[in-house]
Amino acid sequence: MRHPCAPSWSRHLPATSARSGKGQYHAMPPTPGILELVDQCEFMARAYAEAGAPLPRRRPDGFPAIVASIIGQQVSAHAGAAIQRKVEAGLGGITVEAVLARDDDELRGFGLSRPKVKYIRGVAEAVAAGELDFDALRDAPDEEVLETLTRLKGIGQWTAEIYLMFALGRPDVMPSGDLALAEAAARLMRLNARPKPKELAEIAERWQPYRSTAALMLWYYYRFTGGPGAPDV
Repeated sequence: MRHPCAPSWSRHLPATSARSGKGQYHAMPPTPGILELVDQCEFMARAYAEAGAPLPRRRPDGFPAIVASIIGQQVSAHAGAAIQRKVEAGLGGITVEAVLARDDDELRGFGLSRPKVKYIRGVAEAVAAGELDFDALRDAPDEEVLETLTRLKGIGQWTAEIYLMFALGRPDVMPSGDLALAEAAARLMRLNARPKPKELAEIAERWQPYRSTAALMLWYYYRFTGGPGAPDV
């Protein structure tokens, strides 16, 4: 049996175009690894052919980015974006100083849950105390970034991986605990059940060293096939 990620009909797709999802093509965005994934894996080729290719995604790193990741925990992309806009407007910008200047009731008034207020305040206090240096994380290895961030209350593996992907632009991260990614993989690969985090991590090994791009393509495919909770990619 042919390996499921062996080169296949994917090589016959346009090398410089991506499908928009409505049968039209647009210029291939410079997202690292898309062409390699499409050429080497029939599942990525199928996602590309049916849904198209996502644009590169980056957000500025630092305190605002980790706050955005905390806000995005266990809510839809739409809800998370709405809450983030309220927080930004209410604080006049997401800064350590602005968070520490407000009490918990004020922060909850921006739409944050009680636990998320606690987590965001904890990160702000760690930065203010010199216990967390976002600048130092820029050049740190992935595992060191994950270890540093997950020591903080309320920042688990998923939140730290999202920071790695979108704030630091690391190319080989797969947030295998993400339900939308698991559902997308199940749909794309015609699996009988949604893979568990360990299973998704094993599946994603075939997409090294471009697992971040593979995750973007899975989220994009999930949204294309009607999934409501994926990041807006």
